[in-house]
Amino acid sequence: MTFDERVEAIVAIGYTHRQAQFLVTVMLHSGVCIIRQYCDFSGITRGRKTQDFFNLLIERQHASATTDAHSKTRVFHVYSRSLYEAIGEPDNRNRKPAAMGAAVERLMLLDTVIASRDIEWLATERDKVAHFARLFGTSVRPNELPHFTFGTPPNTTTRYFPDKLPIGILPDQSRLFTYLVCRSSPVDFRAFLNRHAHLFRALRKWRLRLLIPVHLKSARTAYEAAVRQELLTPLRLSMADELRWFLEAKRAHACGGQVDQERLARANRAFDSPRYRALYRRWLELGPRALDGVTSSSLVDAMDRGIGEVESYVLQHPYHHLRSFVGTA
Repeated sequence: MTFDERVEAIVAIGYTHRQAQFLVTVMLHSGVCIIRQYCDFSGITRGRKTQDFFNLLIERQHASATTDAHSKTRVFHVYSRSLYEAIGEPDNRNRKPAAMGAAVERLMLLDTVIASRDIEWLATERDKVAHFARLFGTSVRPNELPHFTFGTPPNTTTRYFPDKLPIGILPDQSRLFTYLVCRSSPVDFRAFLNRHAHLFRALRKWRLRLLIPVHLKSARTAYEAAVRQELLTPLRLSMADELRWFLEAKRAHACGGQVDQERLARANRAFDSPRYRALYRRWLELGPRALDGVTSSSLVDAMDRGIGEVESYVLQHPYHHLRSFVGTA
């Protein structure tokens, strides 16, 4: 379904066009919202109309309300199965209740989408996979898209775009990827970059936007350094060969196998950094494919030519009273 088709489906249930647009945006991107976001979305001031809308959601049992621990903000969770079925998303994970940590992070992502309504946003796994399948055809295989596989063969499940972050299509047809900074250390961010590196190399033009809450703005330097290390520092062929040996030896050693202990010790020292620890985790998941592109300078060239960009954006809305929840999802 297109966004407009989803909106019309909600209008048919009994909401105004503006309310339906907001509800579809919430259901696709966060599942939760606050009154201020409806005002921002609609361009209206808080008053009787906003109160009537949220009262209607509660009365129809389409949403529930929770007050945060400081009794300052009411967070509304849109959970009604009938609403999600109407937009073709009956099993969307946003229907499920979220802990306050996850809810706050989703509110931040919703603010990002609301602030850039001129951008066409992809929200769901299905929409993202379908979009890139149309864009690339057979030139990019599904297993080359960002994904995570869990379970034990043959009973495995693969989730594509597992970070569940909005991806935008800009007017110039470049793709805008977002990443919400929730911790001072970019450990999870390195895994995100590893998952997306192949897709970045395949795109003609792309942009990565770091979304940074005010109370974490000092982490910007660490995250930008992680970009340089993960994407913009290709390995020499000799080092890549040694890295492959090291990953195999490290796993064999962990399983009780026999390895060259002296060489392993040297390699441990050489590859003792967050970058290689993240690569090791990715390698355990994907095997040799995890190292595809580690010697490639294509992303360096893309950044030099301006077809790949990384930008940091400090979120403007105040989340101070909710900051203790960020990073606890």
